[in-house]
Amino acid sequence: MFVDSITKLWNDSGFAALTWQSLIMIILACVLIYLAIAKKFEPLLLLPIAFGMLLANLPLTELMLPPATSSDTGGLLYYLYQGVKKGIYPSLIFLGIGAMTDFGPLIARPSSLLIGAGAQFGIAVAFVVAIAFGFTPEVAASMGIIGGADGPTAIYLTTRLSPHLLAPISIAAYSYMALIPLIQPPIMRMLTTRKERQIKMEQLRKVSKLEKICFPIIVAILCILLLPSVAPLIGMLMLGNLFKESGVAERLSDTVQNALINIVTIFLGVTVGATAVGAEFLKPQTLTIIAIGLVAFMFSTVGGLLIGKIMCWVTKGKINPLIGSAGVSAVPMAARISQIEGQKANPANYLLMHAIGPNVAGVIGSAVAAGILLSLFG
Repeated sequence: MFVDSITKLWNDSGFAALTWQSLIMIILACVLIYLAIAKKFEPLLLLPIAFGMLLANLPLTELMLPPATSSDTGGLLYYLYQGVKKGIYPSLIFLGIGAMTDFGPLIARPSSLLIGAGAQFGIAVAFVVAIAFGFTPEVAASMGIIGGADGPTAIYLTTRLSPHLLAPISIAAYSYMALIPLIQPPIMRMLTTRKERQIKMEQLRKVSKLEKICFPIIVAILCILLLPSVAPLIGMLMLGNLFKESGVAERLSDTVQNALINIVTIFLGVTVGATAVGAEFLKPQTLTIIAIGLVAFMFSTVGGLLIGKIMCWVTKGKINPLIGSAGVSAVPMAARISQIEGQKANPANYLLMHAIGPNVAGVIGSAVAAGILLSLFG
């Protein structure tokens, strides 16, 4: 009797249902948790994603199980995942980003928009490469958007064009964002001369409060009229910024900058990680997506740097081309890398505020790129 009870207990446990795919994904989740905690690689994003991956690959939990009928109860993470599936979480993340963003450097130097646009070059390159590998335009677009270095935008577009690939694409997007300090510096040094990296830039002009208030309104009108499909992202981004700059909605601004974005980040990260189930994730296609995503990210950095070099030449050496690498959407990490590389070449260099302009332009640029892809293939 005792042996039968132990046998039944074992057969009903998750240990008996473990597969080699589950074991690999559990190990991978633990490695990501280690990177988030020990190496501090985007811990606010990587930690919930990794733990969601861990939970999803523990057998028999049914956390992502949809209800069999309307009267049944599904798994906890299945319901939380609806915020990803319906595009709610990415839009709310953009609301918080908008409230934390200072568009002043971009307003002071509107030419930064050119860098933000140039840094979307990797999206086009990756799209062409993916098509050459035989992927459909919808899948190729979802893979290409990784080059924007914008996790919420990648999730938003993928849920509409290739929802079955959400796990590898979102994990690749956030992983490359976390690895910016390793990926970008070698490319920056390869494409710029030491003399260019030493260029000191003049202080930006002071931007008036009226300009900062008008900017989100004007951008929202123009972008949404041009690309209505991008309204959820651009609309929330600019609403959050208007909360910040208006000066009359401090409580709202504080809420979306802190409590709201923290809550949404937890739900988004855990549920996106929970889509990375071993049986679906461990396929050759996943490795291809990760590889093409790296190509996208690298060429986005190259595109921004090349625009920066052109601007340096046009202005006769007044623009340090290092700020071009900040044209990707990873705010503010990409701008910090421009600052670090600039100070290595010239300790008196201070490029952070100059790089913030292209950096926030990249946020707008990646959202616009997603809108174009959604209009073409959605």
